[in-house]
Amino acid sequence: MSGSWTVLSAYTCCIYAVRMPAAPPAPPAPPHPSLKSPKSLKQPPAAERVYAHVKQAVLERRYEGGTLLTEGELAEAVGVSRTPVREALLKLEVEGLLRLYPKKGALVLPVSAQEIADVVETRLLVETHSVRKAVPAPPGLLDRLTELLEKQREQAESGDLAAAAVTDRCFHAEIVRSGGNDILSRLYDQLRDRQLRMGVAVMHSHPDRIAKTLAEHEEILAALTAEDAEAAVDVVTRHVGWFQHLARGAAR
Repeated sequence: MSGSWTVLSAYTCCIYAVRMPAAPPAPPAPPHPSLKSPKSLKQPPAAERVYAHVKQAVLERRYEGGTLLTEGELAEAVGVSRTPVREALLKLEVEGLLRLYPKKGALVLPVSAQEIADVVETRLLVETHSVRKAVPAPPGLLDRLTELLEKQREQAESGDLAAAAVTDRCFHAEIVRSGGNDILSRLYDQLRDRQLRMGVAVMHSHPDRIAKTLAEHEEILAALTAEDAEAAVDVVTRHVGWFQHLARGAAR
């Protein structure tokens, strides 16, 4: 985006909100003559706009690992001054996505092999427990997983890899959420950004992987439908464990 701000809306997906581009909201109905005119909608603060712009671009790999971002370029892209840019970059550095270099800019940090290994280990611990607990499936879970699988298939066919990565994560998060353990769900939610970034990286570096992912999601759904906990655990272990391949290469 350049010079103008695209309205963002929070798309609730399973246990977290994903900010995706959306059409501007419809104008409000004319007020009753006896009422004062409603105030016009205000756009988010400048720092929030920069934060959303950079974070989404990093997660979607439009700003790849190793890219040096300058305050001037970002200020021009979002249409703000440099002061809110600095505020947004500091926040993203705290989140581990950037490293700031005074008078130079912000470096987008590549996903390290250790980070991939840590994410995979944590996912396996949480997801194998959750999928086992999902047998028998709670009401509505199988229908929701079926909807997400079909949605991801449509996104993959249209070439929308970023959206497919979000839906991929939603599929797994839905199983975790179905267990009703809020603490476990929040723990899993902390992996969101790393999962999305790794997911998009996989789809770009291994374009054939999306078909395998869809097939494995179908296997997970079939095992849950058949109430076969061991089969579901086996598929999840194989499916999530595959990401260890990224640790052997440089995931950007």
